[in-house]
Amino acid sequence: MQALVEVQNVTIQFQQHIALKNVSLTIERGKIITLIGPNGAGKSTLVRVVLGLITVQTGHVSRQSGIRIGYMPQRFNINPILPLTVARFLTLGNTQTTAVLQNMLEEVGAVHVLNRPIHNISGGEMQRVLLARALLRNPDLLVLDEPIQGVDITGQYELYELIAHIRKERGCGILMVSHDLHLVMSATDDVICLNQGICCSGHPETVTQHPAYIKLFGARAAQDLAIYTHHHKKRIS
Repeated sequence: MQALVEVQNVTIQFQQHIALKNVSLTIERGKIITLIGPNGAGKSTLVRVVLGLITVQTGHVSRQSGIRIGYMPQRFNINPILPLTVARFLTLGNTQTTAVLQNMLEEVGAVHVLNRPIHNISGGEMQRVLLARALLRNPDLLVLDEPIQGVDITGQYELYELIAHIRKERGCGILMVSHDLHLVMSATDDVICLNQGICCSGHPETVTQHPAYIKLFGARAAQDLAIYTHHHKKRIS
């Protein structure tokens, strides 16, 4: 595996609040890593560190030379009075041909919204458009912050399957943030459970049995998740 980004022993403090404490993370090409943790655990701060938006105070961050990073934000608010089509939105800050936009939207299953007003598309369609915008950079690393935000349960499964397909076809590394533990367990290679510091990490099924995970989310959550993971694997096998 080729490391795209390495975060080593990073600590971030905002005034008296410690957002991250001695956190290390390696993102490799071709792997999906998911950050989980409660609100205020430091997930968004760690994402900003990976993106290079925060200068680390303690520790070190290295990125592969010439790395291209595509970022999909948790939410994107657009004023509904703006006469903005999906095509125009995708070309904000960059110039792309209509053919390129069509191909990208086709890859994410949303080519039908190309010329529609962006405020008239559904939540699931919006997430696919945001994903397409991130992919326009032809990224080595794709960073997805709550990619299933505002999407119904069927759409959530479809988006996770799409993300796995993108990883397989493009060979990029993916760093994903999620609160939905049930779904993400079947859609990732490794999980990092974060609560300022790293509580536990590894294969999803290993993490759910870790005492630190159980302490953070509760024994019932771990039990329900184990049952869910078993049935989900049985369903798709």
